[in-house]
Amino acid sequence: MKLYYSPGACSLSPHIVLQELGLPYEPVLASTKTHKLKDGTDFYSINPLGYVPLLELDDGKRLHEGPAIVQYLADQKPEKKLAPANGTWERYKLQEWLTFIGTEVHKNFGTLFGPNTDEVKNAARERIAGRLGYVENELAGKQFLMGDQFTVADAYLFTVTNWASLTGVDLSGFPNLNQYRERVGARPAVQEAMKAEGLIK
Repeated sequence: MKLYYSPGACSLSPHIVLQELGLPYEPVLASTKTHKLKDGTDFYSINPLGYVPLLELDDGKRLHEGPAIVQYLADQKPEKKLAPANGTWERYKLQEWLTFIGTEVHKNFGTLFGPNTDEVKNAARERIAGRLGYVENELAGKQFLMGDQFTVADAYLFTVTNWASLTGVDLSGFPNLNQYRERVGARPAVQEAMKAEGLIK
């Protein structure tokens, strides 16, 4: 397997999941700025969408979207319990979290990385704060989004909330979220993925 990634981008989420699972994979750096690989290959020739993550299986099949990738990976080692079993209520709750993170949090953070006006960026920060207020309430009394079990949704939420300091999003009013981020950030697999991407030493 190959994981095409860019340091600190949303590809950190499947990177964390791969480390959690202990699956063999080859990380391939794909710059989101130049859209080139280290050897000069045009990333668009591999992924016409031009963004990360991209998971390429040994047989050449490819998955393009982070939430699909992390669920696929979790299903390779169900005994690790990074995703509840397919068909269960809990699996649909996991998919609900992955969708919420992708559409309500990730996309709003994306606005802050673009060349938008201050007015647009301030509105995005307000939307993010509102959505994180929901997350804050949902984390009350829980270790992780789904309860006591770390799942792929936690890898995703941790990844996108890492962008707060880069984009001027204030997390100081979210004590549950901050404690949660400390718990997730201390996991050995998270530390290893972040080291591999050069995000920490």
